[in-house]
This record gives sequence, C-alpha cells and structure tokens, in this order.
Amino acid sequence: MRRILIKTAYDGTDYHGWQEAENGETIAGNINRALHELTGEDIEVMGASRTDAGVHAKGNLAVFDTESTVPADRFSYALNTHLPPDIRILSSKETDPHFHFRNVKTEKTYRYRIVRGVFPDPLRIRYSAHCSFDLDTKKMDDAAKYLVGEHDFRSFCCVHTDVKTTVRHITLCEVGETGDEIVFTVKGYGFLYNMVRIITGTLMEVGRGKRSPEDIAGILAGRDRRLAGPTAPPEGLTLMDIRFL
Repeated sequence: MRRILIKTAYDGTDYHGWQEAENGETIAGNINRALHELTGEDIEVMGASRTDAGVHAKGNLAVFDTESTVPADRFSYALNTHLPPDIRILSSKETDPHFHFRNVKTEKTYRYRIVRGVFPDPLRIRYSAHCSFDLDTKKMDDAAKYLVGEHDFRSFCCVHTDVKTTVRHITLCEVGETGDEIVFTVKGYGFLYNMVRIITGTLMEVGRGKRSPEDIAGILAGRDRRLAGPTAPPEGLTLMDIRFL
C-alpha cells in the first residue's frame, strides 16, 4: 500500500465544501470518484483543510492510500482527466505511509478579496465579496495587527465548533488595497471553523467606523462569538497555500 500526497486547486462556488457529504457535490467526493474510476479502488482522500461551502483553494493538500501501480507523479495527470474543470490536481508524489496531517506542523495562508463598487462586478463575483460602502483600510490593517500571535479565538469561530481548544497562533494578518480591491491576508498554524470569515466581517465593521481597531483586543478577551462581527460570505475566501514547517 502506498500513500500519495496531492496538491489541489478548485473553484468552490458550486460545491458544498471539501468534506464528502450526502446533501450535495463536494471536492473530496469528486476526487474519490475520480480515484475509483482510475484505480477501481474505493479510496477516501484525507484533506489538510476542510474548506467550507463556496470557498476556493489554490493550494490545498490531501493524501490517499492506494495499491495502484500508477507512478506517483503521474496521478495528477491521470486524475485530471476524470475531474470536472473547476477541480484540478496540481501535483502528486509518494510520501511516508504513516504520514498524517495531525502529526506535522504547517502554516496555512488564506486570502479574502473585497471589491468596492456601486454594483457587483460580474467578472469577479465568484471570487470576491462585493462592498458598496467605503472602508478605511488603514483602520482595518491596524485592527488586524491585534490578532497576530497566540490567542484564544473563541469569539471568532462558529458556536458549534467541536474542538479541544480554540487557541490558535496567527503569524501574519494584514489588509491592503489595490484600486477598487481590498485584500485581507492571514497566515497561521491552524484555523477554526469560519474563523477567517468572521475575522473579515469584524474588520469590515472597523472599516465602516462601527468599531475601533482597539476593540479587537476586547473581543478576543471576551471569548464570546456574539462580540465579533458577522461572517463574511464564502466567495471572497481562497486557501492560497499550506507550507510544511
């Protein structure tokens, strides 16, 4: 039995997230189906990040076990012939048969794009959130800096999150702008369910003047989801990269 590590990219618009589910098409479900068509085996991929419904990826990782004799580096080519055009395997290689994402430290990079304008841009609507009001990106960036470091992010995760701890370590958190587009970039060693989207929604409230940058410290300390802002829509979020440390 071999364990294969793959790097995946996908447009999440038409999918119910990464994890295979009974109520709709998923990224993992399509990859599992492609693996079965290719190898004849019933294979379930294990993803490094279970992106939410509507969220995109340029560099998600996953592993699967197989007895197939297909060369490891050719799986990407072979699988892509069995996948829809909005899901692609960018690379594939053999890894240690005991490898598991739980046992390695990684740094994930997420990017959230916001496009400002009176009306949504139909050419960017699948990959960005639309915003029709002014945002002060300097204040948003000032607020983002409060999130860097190790904190309890209970206020910035879904109330139904089932994890042992809500403490996470953020290594970079910044807001910039180019033309009509605002880009929020965050890196860290792990993220909670909806964490990046809730942070984005909160930073947008800072940008609108509804909160001050200094409020972020109190939201973190309060450890209460009701203290943070709304969950930003999924289409603006992309998992950019997962780096082994």
